[in-house]
Amino acid sequence: MTCQTYCLFVLSVIMIYFGCSGSALFLGQLQNDIDKLKADFNASNSDVADGNPVFIEKVKNWTERNEKRIILSQIVTLYLEMLKKTDMSKPHIKNLSEQLNTLRNTLSNDYKKFRDLVELSNLQLTGLKIQRKAVSELFSVLQKLVKTSTSKRKRSQSPKRCRC
Repeated sequence: MTCQTYCLFVLSVIMIYFGCSGSALFLGQLQNDIDKLKADFNASNSDVADGNPVFIEKVKNWTERNEKRIILSQIVTLYLEMLKKTDMSKPHIKNLSEQLNTLRNTLSNDYKKFRDLVELSNLQLTGLKIQRKAVSELFSVLQKLVKTSTSKRKRSQSPKRCRC
């Protein structure tokens, strides 16, 4: 599948996922708009089936709800960037952009978490000053890691109650 078709598919998944959580999205209208967008991108072209999905596989790797919100916040931002490069005068593209902006606003904290991950991955630990700072924080980081691991283990070991 091409990038556009998988992007459109994941867009549908995102809309449904957040539409179920109380968002004011009109899924019927959005599906109609997405169908029009598929036509704009010629998403029925045979090369769409080639290769791996663009987003779906990445979303599968994130299992917890809060984790998924982090990755989905980035995916929503990528869709908005993609739509900005299209003809924004078309009503269906304008509507999708507005709805995605609404979603992005509800995911703003999650997007900040994603940016923190990107910032950490780009952090250069070559300078002596930053290495000193990192070493001075090492014990605190390890404490947080142990505390997080312990609390998750306690929750998973707690007996399950019957909700009969």
